[in-house]
Amino acid sequence: MTRPDTPAGPSGTSTSSEDTGAPTPARSRSKPPHGSGGGQRDYKDGKGRGAKGGFRKGGGKQSVQGAAHEGEGRRPFARVRPRSSREEDAAEGPVLLYGLHTIEAAFRNSDRRRHRLLATENAQRRLTERGISFDVPVETVNPRQLDHLVGRDAVHQGAVLEADPLPAFGPRDLARARLVLALDQVTDPHNVGAILRSAVALAADAVVTTERHAPEEGSVLAKSASGALDMVRHVRVKNMARFVTEMREAGFQAVALDSEGPARLEETDLGDKVLLVLGSEGKGVRQGVREACDALARLDMPGAIASLNVSNAAVLALYVTRGKMGL
Repeated sequence: MTRPDTPAGPSGTSTSSEDTGAPTPARSRSKPPHGSGGGQRDYKDGKGRGAKGGFRKGGGKQSVQGAAHEGEGRRPFARVRPRSSREEDAAEGPVLLYGLHTIEAAFRNSDRRRHRLLATENAQRRLTERGISFDVPVETVNPRQLDHLVGRDAVHQGAVLEADPLPAFGPRDLARARLVLALDQVTDPHNVGAILRSAVALAADAVVTTERHAPEEGSVLAKSASGALDMVRHVRVKNMARFVTEMREAGFQAVALDSEGPARLEETDLGDKVLLVLGSEGKGVRQGVREACDALARLDMPGAIASLNVSNAAVLALYVTRGKMGL
């Protein structure tokens, strides 16, 4: 049997409502200073660059070589400075998206506000061959210039798109959904990106993450999702247990994956609208979130390794659930 994580907190350990995922009453909060840890996570690559595309939060402006952007007097490879955090539902960005699949999906997404494309002649041709019409200024560059912008280890395939993050979707946007996947404090952007791809492949209606202890939208998450970030609703919630309760009130059956579940997912009765909840690989689904669900279910593995990575557990759970729902 498996669940993507170990059980939450040892018995008898004192935990906060944030640790357990239990609903907490609304209270006034002062906005944390820019660059502080209050509700923000800075995911950096091996060279210390921010995951949003080569900058650190709160960092100073960096001088980068390149011709001035026509009409604006700015350099096309200047670092993009972030704005405010999502805490007050404010837009954050712009971000740098790279890779042909990621950029193609961003151009096809009417919800994505785009600013400019930096691309080699070859990358421009390949995007055009895929039916992409450029509705933003295009600057022709060479691969070395893009390496300087997003890092030599980034697989940019000759193209970088400067764009705003997607609008902040919420539970209100799930009125017509039938199959929703919720991730309770899954923090690794590569895992979340892989899960977004699986959600698109298996036609899930949305992927839900927490506002804290989850990867921010940026270049690493977008590249890991390989375009899926622009192809499925990504909903961010402040309190996962409260969200689960609201979804149940809206007619969803909430099922949390847990190795201690009384029945296999294949044996669990499912309704017409299902919310699947998976937890982090460190703690699993938190206690308060589990208690908010209708049922716990497990995934049993026949082999010598009984546990799955959370992204693998997600694709298997979606596949089983779709079959049981007749989708």
